[in-house]
Amino acid sequence: MTRHDGSVGRRAFLAGSAALGTAGTAGCLGLIGSEDDDGENVFGQIGSGRAGRPEPGGTPVEELPDLEGELTVYSGRSEFLVGSLVDDLEEYYDDFSIDPRYGDSSDLVNQIREEGSGTPADVFYTVDAAALGDLADNGRASTLSDDLLEMVRSEFRTDQWIGTSGRARAIPYNTDALSEDDMPDSIDAYATDFDGDLGWAPSYGSCQSFVTAMRLLEGEDATREWLEGVVDSGITDYNDEYAVCEAIANGEIDAGFTNHYYVQRVRDGSDDAPIATSFTEGDAGSIFDVAGAAVTDAADDPDLAENFVRHLLSSQAQEYFATSTFEYPLIPGVEPVGDLPTIDELDVPDLDLSRLSDRQPTIDLMREVGINT
Repeated sequence: MTRHDGSVGRRAFLAGSAALGTAGTAGCLGLIGSEDDDGENVFGQIGSGRAGRPEPGGTPVEELPDLEGELTVYSGRSEFLVGSLVDDLEEYYDDFSIDPRYGDSSDLVNQIREEGSGTPADVFYTVDAAALGDLADNGRASTLSDDLLEMVRSEFRTDQWIGTSGRARAIPYNTDALSEDDMPDSIDAYATDFDGDLGWAPSYGSCQSFVTAMRLLEGEDATREWLEGVVDSGITDYNDEYAVCEAIANGEIDAGFTNHYYVQRVRDGSDDAPIATSFTEGDAGSIFDVAGAAVTDAADDPDLAENFVRHLLSSQAQEYFATSTFEYPLIPGVEPVGDLPTIDELDVPDLDLSRLSDRQPTIDLMREVGINT
């Protein structure tokens, strides 16, 4: 097993020993605007103030074009997670104002489509590649400039959208109940050979994208068999993936299927919570998805809209994503929080992320198996 620092295995990190209690909720609420927030504008500083964090690399906001004018952003990312970032950006520039409209990603795509050329949306900012691909598939996303696209690696963008932060699919587990060696490195094994109680959030978009990846990589029959296996195992449903990680840390279940950063959020509330993370290798259980942005085809000022997206890829914004939302930064020179494997060290399957927008057949399949989506 590959070691990152001589002490922590590739598939396990962030292990703790004590029960979470009520601290998890406090930790989640403390992500943004907490008592630890020193009140500084994100875009007016370099560095997060977290102990041991190096100064971030990349392009600082001072080297980007100034933002001037008005911009309407339809955001599938919640105000809770990115509202302070948006507010700080507006505050940083005297002659710039943002009208953020928060909502469900799928609903916002449908709204842009129904509003047609009259949509007020200049930028669509959202949680995953599926929603971005859906907007592009409907012909409502503009082609982005090459210099903007080149800010991130090619697998995290298309001509019509660009990733701004990333999340790895992972298997969190309770360290009081299981050890690293108990965790399979194949997603298939969790449907047949796993000795433990599982949890997931099947109505959650990230979970549905994960199952979509399985369907695209392995085929419908194999995916149906896997779904039937986890259902037969008695897997517990939760409303969202943070709740899955809370249940793991509280000992309600032994392991689950979530994005990596929910473990970090639980740990942020209780550093010694008994929760760690494992990764599968080269299959749907280890897909790496992105949050990202697109400029709509109806943007009043496409240059301003693109420059807004550039600011999401600035050193300061990428440091914010690493330290506040616990996602993977997508530009070189900004490190993720925690003893995480790098993007290069993750064994990620070869899958075009834009194909994750083909989610309806997955939902139909899950319902056929009797899963409440």
